[in-house]
Amino acid sequence: MATQLDQKVTDAIDPSVRERFVDGSVHDVMRQLRKEAPIHHGADSPYGPYWSITKHRDIIEIEALPAIFSSEGARGGISILDQSAAIDQMSMETFIAMDPPRHTAKRRTVSPAFTPSEMTRLSDGIRQRTSDLLDELPRNEEFNWVERVSVPLTTDMLAILFNYPWEERHKLITWSDAITSFDMIENHPEERMALIFEMVTAFHQLWDLRSKSEQTPDLLSMMIHSDALGKMDAQEFLGNMALLIVGGNDTTRNSMSAIPVAFSQYPDEWAKIQNDESLLPNAASEVIRWQTPVAHMRRTVVADAEFHGHKFREGDKIILWYISANRDEAVFDNADKFIADRENARRHLSFGYGVHRCVGARLAELQIQILLSEMVKRKMSFELEGDIVRANNPFVHGILNVPLRIASN
Repeated sequence: MATQLDQKVTDAIDPSVRERFVDGSVHDVMRQLRKEAPIHHGADSPYGPYWSITKHRDIIEIEALPAIFSSEGARGGISILDQSAAIDQMSMETFIAMDPPRHTAKRRTVSPAFTPSEMTRLSDGIRQRTSDLLDELPRNEEFNWVERVSVPLTTDMLAILFNYPWEERHKLITWSDAITSFDMIENHPEERMALIFEMVTAFHQLWDLRSKSEQTPDLLSMMIHSDALGKMDAQEFLGNMALLIVGGNDTTRNSMSAIPVAFSQYPDEWAKIQNDESLLPNAASEVIRWQTPVAHMRRTVVADAEFHGHKFREGDKIILWYISANRDEAVFDNADKFIADRENARRHLSFGYGVHRCVGARLAELQIQILLSEMVKRKMSFELEGDIVRANNPFVHGILNVPLRIASN
């Protein structure tokens, strides 16, 4: 049985406190829980009572049992914030918040957009856009890496995936941020709903247009013309579009944003990659592990169950802290450090595990690897010019500002 913290200490710990994600102290809290209470029940939080699962092996075990630990939106969904509260009156159903067998067929329809052959087809365009963007960055002048690099590269990729109108592609990121922003949900609900309504209107128009046309290679057309997703009602269609926008934005954007942060803290690792480009694929995985762009996923207990000596009750909220698993000392030596040639970097859980493993994982890895490659090609040298600004969000582990200066070569 897992050891328990002293009751007073247990009562004081709530890993979901948003300020912890801003100042980085979340890692200290997770380290303590892994050591003293890896299966931890918090009776009180802004999101109600919940269990925290912080060990890599325990998260894998729970992810492997979707019949017991549900992702269904009707049971609360995939976030510590209940789906009903997050989406308000605009119910949007999505396949990530479904259990098998419903989840299986719908995921299968989206998967062809992310096959190895599709990655090969997309790679030249990704490299060209990345190369052009890096060449246009200012030298010897401070700028925000997130704004000038991470956001545009992510936005362009989403627009290409959906064949979204190019001149309006900036809206995709605005909508993604509105969907996942805990601050907007709690403090600016009307503004958030207006943005979601704007998204709904735009995608309804695209749905009408694409459904009347022949199928094209883009993901939106592929969904509309498929057997599994072609008969989606409006709520499911919009939910899946929201999922794909958020998924395509969060993992890639926030991992890209972490690249200069990691190499500023560990310059020897940047030098290591520059001296050996065969490390690029592994370094991309290490970036995703070290940053952990999605801090958690939530599951809900379907029926009373015992888990390593702890009694879970039907309806209990289970929070799988990926941000903790990715720094679990039992799996990753010197886990807090970025190590470009870490032998087991790909064991990270940033993409989840099991039936819900991120369908776009290959594309995220490809984009990050190409960015690293193009930075190496330019022998890019940079220095941080101020503090990193992180999002106060316990779900999306986001970076808002990386102020840096690139030296002229």
